[in-house]
Amino acid sequence: MLKDMQKTSNANLKDDIQKASNANLDATMHSFERVTKATQAIVTEITDYSKPDKAIEVQSEYAKTAYEGYVTHASKLGELYTYLAKEALKPYEGLLRK
Repeated sequence: MLKDMQKTSNANLKDDIQKASNANLDATMHSFERVTKATQAIVTEITDYSKPDKAIEVQSEYAKTAYEGYVTHASKLGELYTYLAKEALKPYEGLLRK
C-alpha cells in the first residue's frame, strides 16, 4: 500500500510539475507577444517621426540650393551692371583726362 501511495504521489508530483511548466511556458509566450507588440509600436512611432524630419531635411536642402542659385544669379547681375556702367562711361574717359 505504501508503494501505491508513493506511485500516486509521484504521479501527482509529475502532473504538478507538468502543469507548472506549461503555465510558465504560456506566461513566457504571452510576455514575448506583448514585448513584440510594444516594440512594433515604438518602431512605428520612430518611423512616423522620421518622415517629417526627412521632409524638413529635403526642404532645407532645397532652400540652401535655391539661395546659392540666387546668390550666383545676383552676383552675375552685379557684374553685368558694373560692365554696363563702365561701357556707358568709356566715351567720357577722354574728356575727363583733358
